[in-house]
Amino acid sequence: MDVLMTMGMMLALIIVFLGLGVWVFVGLFLVGLAGLALIADFPLDRVGAIARSVIWRSASAWELSAIPLFIWMGEIIFRTDISDRLFRGLSPLVQWMPGRLLHTNILGCTLFAAVSGSTSATTATVGKITTSALAERSYNNSLSVGSLAGAGSLGLLIPPSIVMIIYGVLAEVSIAKLFAAGIIPGLLVSFLYSWYIIIRCGFNPALAPRSDEKVTLAQCLSGLKDLAPIVSLIVLVLGGIYTGIATPSEAAAVGVVATLGLTLVMRSFSWNIVFEAAMGAVKTSCMVCSILVSAAFLSTAIGYLHIPVELVAFIKSLALSPYGLLAILALFYILLGFFLDGISIIVMSLPITLPLILQAGFDPIWFGVFLVLMVELAQMTPPVGFNLFILQGLTGQSIGRVVQAAFPFFLLMCVAVVLVSIFPQLVLFLPALM
Repeated sequence: MDVLMTMGMMLALIIVFLGLGVWVFVGLFLVGLAGLALIADFPLDRVGAIARSVIWRSASAWELSAIPLFIWMGEIIFRTDISDRLFRGLSPLVQWMPGRLLHTNILGCTLFAAVSGSTSATTATVGKITTSALAERSYNNSLSVGSLAGAGSLGLLIPPSIVMIIYGVLAEVSIAKLFAAGIIPGLLVSFLYSWYIIIRCGFNPALAPRSDEKVTLAQCLSGLKDLAPIVSLIVLVLGGIYTGIATPSEAAAVGVVATLGLTLVMRSFSWNIVFEAAMGAVKTSCMVCSILVSAAFLSTAIGYLHIPVELVAFIKSLALSPYGLLAILALFYILLGFFLDGISIIVMSLPITLPLILQAGFDPIWFGVFLVLMVELAQMTPPVGFNLFILQGLTGQSIGRVVQAAFPFFLLMCVAVVLVSIFPQLVLFLPALM
């Protein structure tokens, strides 16, 4: 079949470029050029005109302005004591639960994800505090590292999510509704992780040694006070989006100003922190946006080659059930996760998979959350699972031990994927209220 041969040639080119160590955005752009010039046989002047039009249209999308702002928020928090307050605030509140301080990984990542939007920032920020604190208290190392690997990926699912912004721009769906759709699945994943820790520590209390120190009401109230900065940022940013007062980009700008204001109030402000955070945000944003632009050009090239239309027709001829198609796509994304990072997975696959999903009758908002969950699974799979390498650097353990510790939480994430597939209202309930 011609479409399969064309797809095979495009995939082969991508594999060759990535295998040569070419930057992802350069590789995607070169594949798009090759597709138009060599496979579609377009003259070079037409290819140039298409490239100019797509690059300008993609780079000037207003929604992309939210990405550097949300990253800047996370970078500022990472460099101040707001993140330290997060651990201090949660510690007295989880002492009554089986597993005790292990839950600070889950709850800390859940809260930080709601102001960061980045899985690497979430894992690194919470991990730099909890890994050493839990080790000093002789908590089980495998549960500590594994729970952090799993919960750190929530930075992609719980809004504001950078990956959701990217999906919303490419799929042309409401980013605000995508943010709302990620809340219940994100809390579901946190719930599954916490219950796993409760069950494990219930059967083996030695995994989370009990402290002789009694937690007082005053300590709990002090903990709530320490959590106030993070909670106030969450309410300000997400509240502005869901009430319709602000767009995601406007809410991100307000969030940056509010974060800087908090550093002033807490006397942790310095121009050095602002500059370092800004430079970190610039580097990450340039990487993300350059990949988006080149992916948009590749998507256009794939459209000119009629791959999506012909592939939809081919899949339709197989008479697969909607859930049969979903199972195949899930395996496809897990395999991609072995070799690619989350952003690359989305921008490279969406031009092909989204038409299939729409043809099968799935809601594009629901598919966005499904896709983010699959990308989260990729964060926990070697050899390019970013969360695994962050934890390897934080703990000094071998990558094999980190992978082994993360595996139960990988399976729990798979359970979450099954649940949102069987019960799509877990995703669609909140967006329907907007």
